[in-house]
Amino acid sequence: MKKISFWLVSLLFLMVLAACGSDDASSDGGEETYTLQAGHSLPEDHPYHLGFLEMAENVEERTDGRVKIEVFPNSEIGAERELTEGMTLGTVDLVVSSTAPVTNFVPELGVLDAPFIFKNREEAVSVLEGEVGDTLFSKMEEEGIIGLSWGENGYRHVTNSVRPVEKPADLEGLKIRTQENEIHLAAFEELGAQPTPMAWTEALTALQQGVVDAQENPAIVADQFKLYEANQEYMTLTGHVYSVAIYMMSQQTYDELPEDLRDIVMEEGQKAGAMERDMIVEMEKESLQTLKDEGMQIIEEVDTQPFQDAVKPVYDQIEYQDLLNQILDAQE
Repeated sequence: MKKISFWLVSLLFLMVLAACGSDDASSDGGEETYTLQAGHSLPEDHPYHLGFLEMAENVEERTDGRVKIEVFPNSEIGAERELTEGMTLGTVDLVVSSTAPVTNFVPELGVLDAPFIFKNREEAVSVLEGEVGDTLFSKMEEEGIIGLSWGENGYRHVTNSVRPVEKPADLEGLKIRTQENEIHLAAFEELGAQPTPMAWTEALTALQQGVVDAQENPAIVADQFKLYEANQEYMTLTGHVYSVAIYMMSQQTYDELPEDLRDIVMEEGQKAGAMERDMIVEMEKESLQTLKDEGMQIIEEVDTQPFQDAVKPVYDQIEYQDLLNQILDAQE
């Protein structure tokens, strides 16, 4: 019996040692090594993912392998809202996400969903990398999230199965799938459409079955999800929303990393957004060409002023008026 007890105790001891070795931080030659998990909701060929891969390679090289970043696409470790919550709890290390899910924790970010809030991509980047962006990152830190850099998911455009849309009146009566976003809903109501909020997985079926006529998303999404096979014959380059994304890190992860390693992760994270934006611009061009090649009619020359005038009343519904005005004033 004593012999059996000895082996049981030894086995338990080995199991405890194995469990300790499975932690994020492990010892390697006297130096601690760290494995960070990075998650997002889009495919492996999307710039979200490619930006993280570039960041991971640079971090591993600069830290001599002491920090490794594992990247999980397609919501493998959680959808955007779950990933954001994971950062606040310290269960997820790094995330890139559109701003919409993060507004559940930092409502001020909802201002960025206002239609036509930015004159162009260059102005958007200038505003986000200036005082406005610093303010929003400070609000995020209060929730345990560190903003690393600003990325994007491209401009949102309207597609539909009924007719070419060249002016607001052409949207009259169209059933359009939108995100579950109060600002977007209000904007399309002002434009005369019938906005129908639903999850994207449901939207694809609804488009195919004709339950809704239209949707709005960046060209890359229309390409990757082959919306030309879901009755979407027309795309109008309204560019009504510049879809902002953020590369982020958990405050808890930041605190647990030694200062020298933390600085490297931060520096590479601060570069990721610009890399991702450049990739988006190139991929957007390629996606538009693919959509044309697949027979979708692209309405490129759009006078957006009538659309801007039509949705202007929505601005009065935005809660953070001071922040809204700061963004608008910064572009004058």
